[in-house]
Amino acid sequence: MSQVTVMSRAGCHACEVAEADIARICGELGVAWEKADVDSDPEWRAEYGDRVPVFLIDGVEHGYWKVEEDRLRKALVSGS
Repeated sequence: MSQVTVMSRAGCHACEVAEADIARICGELGVAWEKADVDSDPEWRAEYGDRVPVFLIDGVEHGYWKVEEDRLRKALVSGS
């Protein structure tokens, strides 16, 4: 089963929208998800800080800024 991570930061409206989308989609598919604050780790801030929100599936970057629902669903259902 896949794990989705939303790399986000406090006060980011785009992050809040993406988290709501991810929560809805993952809830419908029974997929676990979590959010991580990019500002809590210097490496994350350097990697993702200018592009939040960033979406990871099993630790691999899947997309950023806006959730592409059809693409995300396909990746979660197919496991790729």
